[in-house]
Amino acid sequence: MKNYKFLIEYDGSRYYGWQRQPDKNTVQGKLESVLEVMCGKKTEVIGAGRTDAGVHAAGMTANAFLDTERSCEEIRDYMNRYLPEDIAVKEVREASPRFHARYNAIGKTYRYTCHEGAVKSVFDRKYCTRLEEKPDLQPMRQAAELLVGRHDFRNFCVNPRMKKSTVRQVDRIRIEREGDYLTFTVHGAGFLQGMVRIMVGTLLEVGFGRMRAEQVAEVLENPDRHKAGPTAPAQGLCLMGVDYD
Repeated sequence: MKNYKFLIEYDGSRYYGWQRQPDKNTVQGKLESVLEVMCGKKTEVIGAGRTDAGVHAAGMTANAFLDTERSCEEIRDYMNRYLPEDIAVKEVREASPRFHARYNAIGKTYRYTCHEGAVKSVFDRKYCTRLEEKPDLQPMRQAAELLVGRHDFRNFCVNPRMKKSTVRQVDRIRIEREGDYLTFTVHGAGFLQGMVRIMVGTLLEVGFGRMRAEQVAEVLENPDRHKAGPTAPAQGLCLMGVDYD
């Protein structure tokens, strides 16, 4: 058996996230079912992370050990032939036996997109969050600087029973406005469940004037989860890429 590395994109709108779940429509489940037929045996697909329900990916990395004589191109073409139209395998490469999509990842980039135009976006509605008002960029950028660095992000996790360490490293947050769209691009070593969406929700509260930029520092230190902003809707979030050495 050989280890293969996959680059995958998907529209998460109709999926209960990446992770396989009994009786649930998931991205991992779809990939494994196709590979099981191709190889004639059960196959585990290991993703670089576990995107939540409704979250998209333009650059998810995964790996799987396959017992097949097919070339990388033939594996890619087979999978794309039988996967649903909202999941695509962009690339298949043979990897070293020790490569692990999750454990070897050293960084991830997420992008959150908002639409703030006067007229709602019809064709992008599944991939952005509609804002009823335009937030102020300057205080949001000031607040974002407070989130950059190594911090305990326990207040930015949707799982209150998280037992593992909630300390994470955020390398940069870029907030940009172009036309009717506002984007938050976040890069870090790893993220807690719901962390990016809570960060965006908190920054938007600052932009709307409902929180002060300095309060973000207090949110990082205060154990009360409700001090952070709301969790931004899932459809605006997309995993753009995963970094490896």
